[in-house]
Amino acid sequence: GQTPMFPRIFGHEAGGIVESVGEGVTDLSPGDHVLPVFTGECKECPHCKSAESNMCDLLRINTDRGVMIGDGKSRFSINGKPIYHFVGTSTFSEYTVMHVGCVAKINPKAPLDKVCVLSCGISTGLGATINVARPPKGSTVAIFGLGAVGLAAAEGARIAGASRIIGVDLNANRFEEARKFGCTEFVNPKDHDKPVQQ
Repeated sequence: GQTPMFPRIFGHEAGGIVESVGEGVTDLSPGDHVLPVFTGECKECPHCKSAESNMCDLLRINTDRGVMIGDGKSRFSINGKPIYHFVGTSTFSEYTVMHVGCVAKINPKAPLDKVCVLSCGISTGLGATINVARPPKGSTVAIFGLGAVGLAAAEGARIAGASRIIGVDLNANRFEEARKFGCTEFVNPKDHDKPVQQ
C-alpha cells in the first residue's frame, strides 16, 4: 500500500466458520460457512446496486486501511498494542474479524480447504472474463499467466465460447494443466525473439 501499517496480519483467500456476529448483523449466524471477500459489498451504494461494478464505495479494496470501518480501531492486539488488519480480511490467523459485507455465505457441504480459492483466485479470473472482458462466442483470447487467476480466466473464456484460448506463461510446465481449463494453444515468451503479441 501507499502507507503500509505494521505489525499486521496478512492473508485474504480462505474459508471459515462464523463463530459470532456483531450487533445488527442479520445475514449471518454462528455456524455459517463463509468465504472472505476483500472487495466487499455494502449493498447500498451505486456500485453495489450496479451490474457493471463491484467497487463498493464503502468496502472496496484498500491496502492502507488497517482498522475496522465502523470505529476506526483494530480488533487484534498483542501486549495492549494494536496489530492491524489487511484488506479487511486478515486470514493468516486462526480467528479474524470482518465487516459483514466482506463475507459470503456458502453451502456448508462445500469443503473449506478446496473452496477457499473461490474467495479470490477463481472469482477474480472467471469474473474478469465473463463479467468484464465478455469475449464473444468464437473469439480469440490470450491469457497472460497461468496460475490460479489465469486458469480461472481460461475457464471463463471457454464458458463464453472462445474458439482460441492462448495461454502465455514463462513456465511451460503449466501448459498441460491449462489445457484442462480450456487453453487451446500456448506461447512461452522465452522461446521467441519477437514480442509475444506478434
